[in-house]
Amino acid sequence: MPRVKKIPQRICVGCRQTRGKKELIRIVRTPDYKVIIDHTGKMSGRGAYLCRRAECLRAALDGKQLVRALHLELSQEVIADLEKEISGE
Repeated sequence: MPRVKKIPQRICVGCRQTRGKKELIRIVRTPDYKVIIDHTGKMSGRGAYLCRRAECLRAALDGKQLVRALHLELSQEVIADLEKEISGE
């Protein structure tokens, strides 16, 4: 019987839906307390996942889920970077 490769699943902090890790955006708080978007999915630090939808970003920011997940307040620069990433710019 052939082995089926397991697809890693993660939960979006905005909508709380479980999705494949590759479908989500990973946001990382690095060990030196900077918040960046992790395009590789392998950076060290505390991570949170977000769907590529504006509604999920709004829900995560309005409900403070992203702040709670990363244990750090987000700067306007980071929020702008996330909005650009989601809109595909």
